[in-house]
Amino acid sequence: MIKKDIFIGIFIGLIANAMGLFFSATFLGRGDDFITVIKAAINEGFLGKLISLGAILNLIAFFIFIRKKQDYRARGVLLITVFIAVFTFIFKLF
Repeated sequence: MIKKDIFIGIFIGLIANAMGLFFSATFLGRGDDFITVIKAAINEGFLGKLISLGAILNLIAFFIFIRKKQDYRARGVLLITVFIAVFTFIFKLF
């Protein structure tokens, strides 16, 4: 049961981050479509910043799980957020 809740939290964290990435790319893209913004972010070197902005929705999911006393799901969201932070840090180094 505990592993299932952690995996649900990880899945929710990934979905929230993907949605946050989509929203940040759409709003900051100045009218361009999502794929164009992602390609430009890769070419200009700010993809890590867009991914980090996308992780803001994980904060909302985390606090919702904490408020509902679903600590293991919150732990899954926190794990994926830390993974994304480490990924963007490594991405920035190379």
